[in-house]
Amino acid sequence: MSKETVISAMPILPGFHPDPSICRVGDDFYLITSTFEYLPGVPVHHSRDLTSWSVIGHVFADRDHLSFPSSAGSAGIFAPTIRHHDGRFWVITTDINTVGDGQLLTSAASPEGPWGPPLRVPGAIGIDPDLFWDADGTCYVTWATGRADAPIMQASVDLETGDLLSEPALLSTGSGLAHPEGPHLLRRGDWYYLLLAEGGTERGHAVTVARSRAATGPFVFHPGDPILSHRSSTDPVQNTGHADLVETADGWNIVHLGVRPVGPGPGFHLNGRETFLAKVSWEDDWPVVDENLDIAPVSTSFTDDFSADRLDLRWIAPGRHPGDFTSASPRGVVIDQPSDDRYRSLLATRVRDQQWEARADVEPGDARLVLRMDEDHWVAVECRDGHAVAHATVGPFRQDLGAIPLPATRPATLALRSTLPTPGPHGGTPVADDLQFGIVTDDGFVEIARMDGRYVSTEVAGGFTGRVVGVEPTPGTGRPAVLRSFSYEGIAG
Repeated sequence: MSKETVISAMPILPGFHPDPSICRVGDDFYLITSTFEYLPGVPVHHSRDLTSWSVIGHVFADRDHLSFPSSAGSAGIFAPTIRHHDGRFWVITTDINTVGDGQLLTSAASPEGPWGPPLRVPGAIGIDPDLFWDADGTCYVTWATGRADAPIMQASVDLETGDLLSEPALLSTGSGLAHPEGPHLLRRGDWYYLLLAEGGTERGHAVTVARSRAATGPFVFHPGDPILSHRSSTDPVQNTGHADLVETADGWNIVHLGVRPVGPGPGFHLNGRETFLAKVSWEDDWPVVDENLDIAPVSTSFTDDFSADRLDLRWIAPGRHPGDFTSASPRGVVIDQPSDDRYRSLLATRVRDQQWEARADVEPGDARLVLRMDEDHWVAVECRDGHAVAHATVGPFRQDLGAIPLPATRPATLALRSTLPTPGPHGGTPVADDLQFGIVTDDGFVEIARMDGRYVSTEVAGGFTGRVVGVEPTPGTGRPAVLRSFSYEGIAG
């Protein structure tokens, strides 16, 4: 990567959208990402220009196909791959909760769905599976085992049954970096290319590539690997890796994950791993990544008054589908108390900006506005005993940070706000972001408390997800929450 290159720091899918996989059908592009414990699982994004994307459905939209305990942070769906072959869309992925049972395989005639019940591929044990069809019609599944002796394996597969048609064979041990995973196999001309994620999904993350004259290898790695990495740099985007290639009418492009860390060293990323785009050219039949793209910021702000017949596709929940615990009413969306302590009734959406504000108009006494990283790292403004109470859970520590009386004459408007602090004289900041808890009255935003956002970051919580924000019933009231409207606004700056 040339240091004279101006790197765009803007993702094409901001917020928690990791492990992108992409395919092209005519003029249309379809992109999917990992969703871990959140359902509905694996959003299908559509675009005509690779920069403007809209969600058109979910691969795991059927409530009977998947469910996870809400406490299973960063479990669930890992690294899906989407491909189109002979008029049908195919997705293969890993449910890490049942990784020993093999990969999940499903297909659909339309990317919007419905997608068929997931089929097991029991002979492929590991993570990050990929599908590739050779010219003779053979379909290969390639996956990462996580084992030091056999990182990347491959076998031919029967897509109707999920049975492997050949014994799993060692395909690659990687380029020499740690943790080879995320394989994607593709063909260009007479060469077959194996794209890998290596170095681990933290600051050492990288994209490497190898090539062969056959889909089954042997593969020889690019002498200039990695072809993409921001390790040991000051670029605003870090952890770059886990990529997929797609050919367009104008050439080739690569989608990959990255994070935007903020705050003091080592830097804290708040919104999880996001999806970025770069151009690809070819030199001596090797891909060359060019990140010098002018990516416009994505519009993220919205207001939902829940007047539609069904929930917008932006709404997700940890462990189960939102439809399992919500219902429409003239007053707004009703969010039921959980009937099973394995689940949380949190109707949420991804946080997608470095600075933002969320507001929830709720009937007082029954609801709280939650910012969640996982079950052990979350904060909230909740209605409790006629007050709005700011609360934080960080690991084993639970603390109320402050409280103010709720207005008695109107529905409550709960608010959470995130702002980045002003850098100090040496460029650093004392916190990741300022999280402000409050309510909105006729006089505007009234602050209850604030805290350092590092406590709700991936570097503190661990795991692979990002922040989500949403509403759930206040525990202990025995009553559902009624969410009249919800607004989210990205704050410039």
